[in-house]
Amino acid sequence: MMTVKSNPNSFSLSSTHYYSSFPIHLISLKKLPFLPNFQCTNLVWACSKKPISGSLNLDPSFSNSGSGSPKMDPINDGSEVSSSPSNAIDFLTLCHSLKTTKRKGWVNHAIKGPESIADHMYRMSLMALIAGDLPGVNRERCIKMAIVHDIAEAIVGDITPSDGVPKAEKSRLEQAALTEMCKVLGGGMRAEEIKELWQEYENNASLEANLVKDFDKVEMILQALEYESEHGKVLDEFFLSTAGKIQTEIGKSWAAEIHSRRNSRLENDSTDPH
Repeated sequence: MMTVKSNPNSFSLSSTHYYSSFPIHLISLKKLPFLPNFQCTNLVWACSKKPISGSLNLDPSFSNSGSGSPKMDPINDGSEVSSSPSNAIDFLTLCHSLKTTKRKGWVNHAIKGPESIADHMYRMSLMALIAGDLPGVNRERCIKMAIVHDIAEAIVGDITPSDGVPKAEKSRLEQAALTEMCKVLGGGMRAEEIKELWQEYENNASLEANLVKDFDKVEMILQALEYESEHGKVLDEFFLSTAGKIQTEIGKSWAAEIHSRRNSRLENDSTDPH
């Protein structure tokens, strides 16, 4: 039996086969304190593809009844137009845990009041917004990718290397979680866009993905520098783990600026008699 533990506000997953088959039906209702009980029950049953009366209808093989069914365009031969208000609010409520789940790397280093997953993604989005124009790079796509790249952690939590989960298995787990989240959204164009952006980032498959992956690392070392200053700690591992892994020129220049500021601070600290 293997368990992936995350923040108390995120889903609890436990299965002897969770690597090959994501056991959404084993979501613990106790891990969803921010959802009303009836919504928890509906979500669990819908994700396990065992519809019950009044449950969210997330599988297109089931009849389009119930409050969670996506709205259909009568002119376009039944194709989805957008998520229903019910789907949208269920999805946004599910994403609540991104605001409350603390990034595990900082928790493991006993940082008081550490940033959440959403905090990390927000500043990455700002990085994409303020970065200079780059040939062939779609800025809007970078912003969107930064917003969704860790979105599956709303379900699986922040799985770090210290958890001992192989990279390929972590990716498979998150991809399955993302699929379920998009079902909660009700499918359609926006859900497909989220999945496409996430997969592009995961595979490092475009110039935009290259840049956003760099922002992921740069945001982390900037946060490490800030926590070192605020808490008087030395967080070498975060700087060492990203060394030589920055792909783009803007990522390298921003990382160099952070390293320069850190080196200056460490030098000042070493010469300060107090």
